[in-house]
Amino acid sequence: MDEIMLFTDGSVNTKSKIGYGSYLLVSDPSLPLDSLKKMVKVKKFEKTSSTKLELQTLLWALGDIQISKSLVVYTDSQNIIGLPGRRERFEKNDYYSKNNKRLNNYELYQKFYRATDQLSFKLVKIRGHKKTKQKDSIDKIFTIVDRASRDAMRKCTNMQK
Repeated sequence: MDEIMLFTDGSVNTKSKIGYGSYLLVSDPSLPLDSLKKMVKVKKFEKTSSTKLELQTLLWALGDIQISKSLVVYTDSQNIIGLPGRRERFEKNDYYSKNNKRLNNYELYQKFYRATDQLSFKLVKIRGHKKTKQKDSIDKIFTIVDRASRDAMRKCTNMQK
C-alpha cells in the first residue's frame, strides 16, 4: 500500500482545561483491531480547549512520525478540515479577526500551514460516534483512537476525585 493513514482525536475536560490527544499511524489497515489498539499513542495537554486540542494533537502526531509515502489524515475536527480553505484570509489579515483581535490559536494555525507546506497530506473528515452497525473499517479504526483519548481523560478525571 502506498498510502499511510493517520487517525487523530482528542478529549478535553472543559473545566480543568486538561485534554488527551491520541493518534494512530496505520500502514496496514487489514491488521486486527486488537493489534492496532496497541499502536495508539496518547499525550496529555494542559491549558487547552476542544478546538485547540484537536490541532495540538495533529501537530504532535505530524512531528512525531516519519513518513515517506502519501499520508491521509482522518479527523472528526471540522476546524482542521476547514483550515486549508481559510489560509488565504488568515494570512491576508495577519491572523486578526474583523474586530481587530488576534485569532485564538493563531500560532497553531501558523504551525499547521508550515506542516502542510513541508509534508504532503490529504485531510479526510470522518463522522465520529456512529452507531456500530453503521461503521465501516475506517470508522472502526477511528473509534480505537477516539476511545484511547476518552479513556485517558476518564482516568485523569477519576484520579482528581
